[in-house]
Amino acid sequence: MADLDTFRRETRAWLDANCPPSMRTPGGEEEAVWGGRGATYANPDSKLWLDRMASRGWTVPRWPVEYGGGGLSGEQDKVLQEELRRINARSPLQSFGIWMLGPVLLEYGNEAQKTRFLPEIARGEIRWCQGYSEPGAGSDLAGLQTRAEDKGDHYLVNGSKIWTSYANHADWIFCLVRTDAKAPKHEGISFLLFDMTTPGVSTSPIQLISGSSPFCQTFFDNVKVPKDQLVGKLNHGWTIAKALLQHERQMISGIGGNSALGGTGRQIHDTAREYLGTDAAGRIADPALRDKVAQHRQNDRAFQLTLARSGEEAKAGKADMNLASIFKYYGTEQNKRKYDLMLELMGTRGLGWGGSDFDEKELNTPRQWLRSKANSIEGGTSEVQLNVIAKRVLGLPD
Repeated sequence: MADLDTFRRETRAWLDANCPPSMRTPGGEEEAVWGGRGATYANPDSKLWLDRMASRGWTVPRWPVEYGGGGLSGEQDKVLQEELRRINARSPLQSFGIWMLGPVLLEYGNEAQKTRFLPEIARGEIRWCQGYSEPGAGSDLAGLQTRAEDKGDHYLVNGSKIWTSYANHADWIFCLVRTDAKAPKHEGISFLLFDMTTPGVSTSPIQLISGSSPFCQTFFDNVKVPKDQLVGKLNHGWTIAKALLQHERQMISGIGGNSALGGTGRQIHDTAREYLGTDAAGRIADPALRDKVAQHRQNDRAFQLTLARSGEEAKAGKADMNLASIFKYYGTEQNKRKYDLMLELMGTRGLGWGGSDFDEKELNTPRQWLRSKANSIEGGTSEVQLNVIAKRVLGLPD
């Protein structure tokens, strides 16, 4: 305990001295830091904060030091997260490399791959996208048809992926490909990494109803991939794919409980006060909507505590990866409810789409509400998650 107390004091002192004031305020999507070769920073403090956190390995606190991590124990990481929340610090780096690829490289990558890619991910020097879904293989991921042919010293990749988040901004892709067309569909898949600037790779953004284009269709036309960029064994990529999906679902589940940390929960509370006013006691004026705000925040808090308990059980060796489906499903629904509630609180002011009659929040919230509907599709549809829960958690018959 004394060592943890010392760690907390030292961590608090370092954060107080090194986290820029602007990084202790809520930041919009335009200031989110994704890193990568072509990264730009709307706020110079964002780059400063990233570099300072990366220098301590605190973008990935529990990764080994030799791979760019902080080498912290679970207890130390918990202290670090508490101290970051204390000052309302922004995340220094958003990264599919951290959330999804990194954990599977640590488990399945060879030493050369870990040494090559993990430190770059930790420092925000490389931005990744995910090549999983295909136009003809939606929820049936194992039905993918993108081929990788063995050409001696390299693989030749042909096919396409769809709903590839931020592929037009990514430096590299982690990609599922079919390497044995004759094998059962789950057994003929491999997991490749390759540079998005490789000749034959192209992307086409998909404009959504919200007006944004976070997703792309990605095309591969005779793309040469060196064989040393195969992760794990040839034709055994489905095992890696399933592991990565669990990490992705855990990542997505987090969006539903973030308000328990004070960020979006404060946003909902402040929005209610702004658009509904307050009564003589300083409470949200509309009692029915006040009850909805309180219930939403209670659900957030309960969800966060459940996630924390699951994390503690995992550290004790009692991890149940099927819980990721429960958390993904609940987090998805909670995030959708959040934006439903935001629009209800804003009333007709939540119907803004353009023009000077609406402020920035009133223009953005309807778009965020529309975007939240995709949460039930990405990372495995809600129907897939319910099937997993029914079969693997509840033990129900087919």
